[in-house]
Amino acid sequence: MVEIWFALLCFTIVVFVVLDGWDIGAGALHLIVAKSQPERREVVAAIGPLWGWNEVWLLAAGGTFLMAFPTIMAAAFSGFYLALWLVLWSFVLRGISIEVGGHFPDRMWQTFWDFVFAVSNLLLAVLFGAALGNVIRGVPVDESGRFSMALFTDFTARGRVGILDWYTLSVAVFATSLLVAHGASYLRLKTMGPVHERSQRLARLFWLTTAALFPLVSIATWVVRPQLYQLMVVRPIAWFFVAVMMAGIWSLWTGFRRPAEMRAFIGSCAVIVGLLGAAGAGVFPEFLHSTLSPEHSLTAYGGAVSGRGLGVALVWWPVAAGLAAAYFVTVARQYAGKVRVSVDTQGFY
Repeated sequence: MVEIWFALLCFTIVVFVVLDGWDIGAGALHLIVAKSQPERREVVAAIGPLWGWNEVWLLAAGGTFLMAFPTIMAAAFSGFYLALWLVLWSFVLRGISIEVGGHFPDRMWQTFWDFVFAVSNLLLAVLFGAALGNVIRGVPVDESGRFSMALFTDFTARGRVGILDWYTLSVAVFATSLLVAHGASYLRLKTMGPVHERSQRLARLFWLTTAALFPLVSIATWVVRPQLYQLMVVRPIAWFFVAVMMAGIWSLWTGFRRPAEMRAFIGSCAVIVGLLGAAGAGVFPEFLHSTLSPEHSLTAYGGAVSGRGLGVALVWWPVAAGLAAAYFVTVARQYAGKVRVSVDTQGFY
């Protein structure tokens, strides 16, 4: 039962990263891919119908985390308090910039909120990348099962570490490049004209950057936590996700060589699914590895609620997930195809 709930938690996180990842990536490119106010409205229109709904999967991940592993969630939220505060405000500013930015026909006002929109999305990409780096590297959990972290300490990846060090920053840079490439691939699929052409060039650039960074981050991960790869080698599910990632790379390659925008975008999604799925398979059963002493690590088995509670919750989880998926499919079909600013205003512009 613990394994099932760990898999469900990973599923909700992966779905959130894939769906909201293209919003974050497109938003981070907002001021680069769009040069004029109408073009910026086109970028917002491309993500407008679904940006808020995609965040529902983050709430689903939080609910799953609280339901199945409440003690680990309590330790993680208190330990990552500063980082969570930054994430929360980035989400708030992103929402305000989309909802407020176009309500007044003042160019200075709109430019200000366009800037806030781009910066908040870029900060979200960096923070989520740093969070992944912290999960892989570990945190300073002590014998009480708790930890606290400064923004940074001495930038080493061992002992009493901070949120940022050389390793977590490298993962943050890699994740930012990955999400920006994902967002550019989405804009290539959804836009036309100059925005489409710039999105295509930027998607190729950032996918090449991501490909160049991947072996460097992989080597850094081996240095920081070699056990991750040792566990992946002996777990078939990890090999499955590696195969998904390789299929995504092939789909990306062929999708950019030919005018196959949907194929490239599906490949982008598959790459993210493969990377996160393989990482999840490698870290299990540890949620938070202790950089102070391995026996202090917080594990899924040690932090799960009773088996009866997990069994009851398992009856309702598929119902909620099915409703969420059905709504997403309905809205996505309604807004399928290329966006047109004159039509797809989402009521804001």
